[in-house]
Amino acid sequence: MEVHTLDLTDIEAIKKLMLDIFSGEPWNDRWSDRQLHAYITQLTGNANSLAFGAFIDGKLAGISLGRIINWYEGTEYWIDEFGIHPGMQQAGVGSRFMGEIERQVADRKISYIVLLTERHVPAYNFYRKNGFNENEENVCFIKKVPCGGAHK
Repeated sequence: MEVHTLDLTDIEAIKKLMLDIFSGEPWNDRWSDRQLHAYITQLTGNANSLAFGAFIDGKLAGISLGRIINWYEGTEYWIDEFGIHPGMQQAGVGSRFMGEIERQVADRKISYIVLLTERHVPAYNFYRKNGFNENEENVCFIKKVPCGGAHK
């Protein structure tokens, strides 16, 4: 496996892999091409974007799409999307990929890797197995905002 940084020139390969990973269980995401293109552009096209790809036999098999955040305790790599092609999951590819990401961000003097996931999905145990700790001091709040300006 080889790990390289990704950017906007890789958008079509990233789109295909994201659909392969996140269209099925347990995610069942339903992306339009326009929405997915805009989302990946946001994750790979900003000054603080940091995206990695895991390549096996020259083919993109895994992605880590995120951003670098400068914080008072040190620089952080916030992963917004991490995934391995479904046909390569449960084979150690994700753990090897995460290990290489850790090495590469350490070389960049990044102190932390931060991500969010849901407790009831297999990714939760994957991150625990790979040394991530749950931060019980923080909570994630979300509020749906009515669209169209019709506030009551």
